[in-house]
Amino acid sequence: MPLIDLILNLAALLLWLNWRAIGFDPLLTSPPTTLIGTLRRADTRPAHRWPLLLGLLGLLFFRAVLYWQIGPAAEWTPSLKLGAITLSFRNDFFTRALMFSALSFVFTAAVFYFWLVLLSVVNGRSEEAEPFQKLIRLHLGRVDSWPWPIKLLLPLIITAGLWLVLSPLFTKSGILPRATSARHHVEQAAAIGLAVYLTWKYLIAALLFLYLLTSYVFFGNHAFWTFISATGKNFVKPLRFLPLRLGKVDLAPLIGVALALFGGELAGRGLTALYLRLPL
Repeated sequence: MPLIDLILNLAALLLWLNWRAIGFDPLLTSPPTTLIGTLRRADTRPAHRWPLLLGLLGLLFFRAVLYWQIGPAAEWTPSLKLGAITLSFRNDFFTRALMFSALSFVFTAAVFYFWLVLLSVVNGRSEEAEPFQKLIRLHLGRVDSWPWPIKLLLPLIITAGLWLVLSPLFTKSGILPRATSARHHVEQAAAIGLAVYLTWKYLIAALLFLYLLTSYVFFGNHAFWTFISATGKNFVKPLRFLPLRLGKVDLAPLIGVALALFGGELAGRGLTALYLRLPL
């Protein structure tokens, strides 16, 4: 069931990204006063966005029905891992299954956009990372042009804000114990907000591993591998002051992968312990 949930989350994310991507089409968004605005597609049918949005909402609803009907028989308890804590949802109630379905997608989408924020900070306006970096800029919109310190703080601010809004709902539903004070509530939000940075370890480790492969295996001149090479170089820049090269072997990507995975694991355990020991 967790694998099915992951696949459905990715399908929902693709529907969301396709819904967003229609607005990026220059033939649809350019005013007629520009040259590209005077062009028209050979296909005269307009591109509608609403079927994608309806498909997304339908997917979230019907998978909640699936979890409600099959989850108890499969002895599966839906859970949302937030780094510092894990929220469990009873799937023998449809409202709880629907809540989990919606929140699971929101968490997946948030992680995806936080990954884009990290890539925006690391690559900036690097021409070597194009055209994939342009896609990142399109999906981030105005956020991409913000100063990098603000972009680095965004995951913390957004996640903590969502926690402050949603945690009363979790408390009312019996999913989470009630915070004993306003201070305790804010401290919980800060811990959850910091924990979201742990999701970056998977992106960093994957990109550095691919960068390591491209350093010794030629996969062609495709733009994807150019993006991987440029991003990997930017990720290992903080390690360049260390003597990590043995002859022709560059150990920096391997050290980066180890730091991302093991460092992230240790940080996750520390945040979990911190959350559990928060003063009441």
